[in-house]
Amino acid sequence: MNQDTVVSLASHAMTLALKIAGPLLLVGLGVGLVISVFQAVTQIQEQSLTLIPKIVGIAVVVVLMGPWMLGQLVSYTSALYTSIPTMVGS
Repeated sequence: MNQDTVVSLASHAMTLALKIAGPLLLVGLGVGLVISVFQAVTQIQEQSLTLIPKIVGIAVVVVLMGPWMLGQLVSYTSALYTSIPTMVGS
């Protein structure tokens, strides 16, 4: 296993992590921004007002996109496991 292989594996792993975490982070960011603007307009400073909608939004994304996320992880892992003999041999 040489440096190019390690860099390639790390790059693919980080790309996959961004693909999987991206929708969750974007929903959390969007909901947080909307709730923050609402709090600034109405001057309501309740902590649970930001937490509950974020949890609900992220749960909806996990329910809707969970099978896709799991499929991405399984395909990456199976490709990684099948390429182990070629990486060790080189």
